[in-house]
Amino acid sequence: MYSRRICAYSRWRYYSSAGSSSSRRRTRSVRGSACYVTSNFIITHSHEDRVICELEIMVLQVLRLALSCRCQTASKYVQQIQRTPLRQWLLKRGQTTEGGHVSVRTASMPSAASDRVLSDRVLGRWLVGCSGLVLGAVVLGGVTRLTESGLSMVDWHLVKEMKPPRTEAEWEDEFSKYKQFPEFKILNHDMTLTEFKFIFYMEWGHRMWGRLVGLAYILPTVYFWKRGYFSRSMKPRVLGLCGFVFFQGLLGWYMVKSGLEEKTESYDIPRVSQYRLAAHLGSALLLYCSSLWMGLTLMLPASKIPDSRNLLQLRRFAKATGGLVFLTALSGAFVAGLDAGLVYNSFPKMGECWIPDDLLAFSPTIKNVFENPTTVQFDHRILGIASLSAITGLYLFSRRVHLPRRVKIAIGCLTAMAYTQVALGISTLLLYVPTPLAATHQSGSVALLTFAIWVLAELRKVVK
Repeated sequence: MYSRRICAYSRWRYYSSAGSSSSRRRTRSVRGSACYVTSNFIITHSHEDRVICELEIMVLQVLRLALSCRCQTASKYVQQIQRTPLRQWLLKRGQTTEGGHVSVRTASMPSAASDRVLSDRVLGRWLVGCSGLVLGAVVLGGVTRLTESGLSMVDWHLVKEMKPPRTEAEWEDEFSKYKQFPEFKILNHDMTLTEFKFIFYMEWGHRMWGRLVGLAYILPTVYFWKRGYFSRSMKPRVLGLCGFVFFQGLLGWYMVKSGLEEKTESYDIPRVSQYRLAAHLGSALLLYCSSLWMGLTLMLPASKIPDSRNLLQLRRFAKATGGLVFLTALSGAFVAGLDAGLVYNSFPKMGECWIPDDLLAFSPTIKNVFENPTTVQFDHRILGIASLSAITGLYLFSRRVHLPRRVKIAIGCLTAMAYTQVALGISTLLLYVPTPLAATHQSGSVALLTFAIWVLAELRKVVK
């Protein structure tokens, strides 16, 4: 048996007369017992138990060293976990990961804010990319209509039609289906199989592009939802975009179906309903504008413009101008649906008159706005000139307001595109609507709408 007690820690340091930096440690003996100094305390015991105490001290030192190494390793592991962007964002939201055992409810505000900006940038790029795919669908749809290919596929299947005909027998079967509908009987009764293949592939490409748009919205939405990228306010908006994509596909088939119906009272060129065409184009433009707006507001930081009366008026002016540009693009759907671009191919007058005689030929009067080709072309001209005037006024008014450089660039691009679009429209009209120029004019309307959305995104009010 041996006895052991803890004595008070005492230490003396002395230096040699030559100024040596080495220090020596002395310990005080207590009742003839040896005293061993550790970093925090001193253990004393009798002479007979000295060997045992030396072993105990060595074991304590080894345990302390192992514990310190283990703590450093655990600290590095926790720091590694906390460095990941997703982990930092989850920490901000007060959540924990399923796979780890670390549960931290708070994070530093600068790190959480930077991670939120990073996730917003990812979502913004995704939405801008989706809007680019919608733009491609709009352009391809315009070319499909201009080449009169929209009625070549006479049925609709979500999966089955993804595989086009391969063999000659399959092409003959598809061609025989097309021969049963009015477009072949009235307009294309002398069409060959080779010509049919061209218009079939145009419509098939447009439909496949639409399916690509749907996948580009739905699949990333599922991924980002599971990863927790969406905020509470953004979830319903993203679900609305996905639902709108599905609605757009159904509306497209509803539009095509109107051109396949037999009209015994009329022998005009078979075409889809201008109302359904305008609804199909309008919904595509709404989807495009919504996606682009959400993407730009997530990607671009809001411009810190000091509020003033002129700035408030400029915002209102820009919103009204954007609405006018959208309405002008929508009126183009009625021009396309009625082939109104082939009625009066002169500018600025319509024929020999500023206002044609058959402007209100239909009864009731309101019917002329949507079904009279002359009135539809006249309205599109007026809306185009009004849009150009509004954009010019917006540009001149913006010069009176102190704006950041990026906002000035956006307004300048909008103004330049407006004059380009008007020139394209006039050229298309005077040259009797050639397909390449008409397709460029239709694409220009979406480009003009794009710059209008950009201006609105730059001028949006900063949320405080």
